[in-house]
Amino acid sequence: MSGSIAAYRAADIASQLTKRGCEVHVVMTHDAQEFITPLTLQVLSKHPVTTSLYDEKQSWHPGHIELADNADLLLVAPATANVVAKFALGIADDTLSAIALATRAPILVAPAMNGKMWTHPATEQNAATLRSRGVEFIGPEEGLLACGYEGIGRLWPVGGIVEKAMAMLAEKQS
Repeated sequence: MSGSIAAYRAADIASQLTKRGCEVHVVMTHDAQEFITPLTLQVLSKHPVTTSLYDEKQSWHPGHIELADNADLLLVAPATANVVAKFALGIADDTLSAIALATRAPILVAPAMNGKMWTHPATEQNAATLRSRGVEFIGPEEGLLACGYEGIGRLWPVGGIVEKAMAMLAEKQS
């Protein structure tokens, strides 16, 4: 998850996926931690939360590569314009972007940002680049945004994100 006011909804996503039997490993950018604590997501996912490339003390294996290798799906919710740009450009300067670059699992991106950012030509081009590589997007939806504007940019409803993630996992297993 990346840093957005919608980060609090990631807790519900993690909880619902865990209740459905998914093994959820949460990866938080530095900015995401400004909106919600890793402890909340650790309790809901029942796994340690990864917050840094440099906090890998469990073994000699690079934790971000292990997560990338073992992932059945990389779900990024919420995804900021910054994260979408990093993924499109192959920038791997934090744990989340390094995992995205290293994984061969399907990727589902649930954007959440100001509508002007979502409709900016750079973001549109970055999303198109990712789609051309097989990355799937869900949302964003229209509505009242945290910044006070009305328009596109809201995180897709949690239930829809969970259903899409489950469908992608089922498709991968078949």
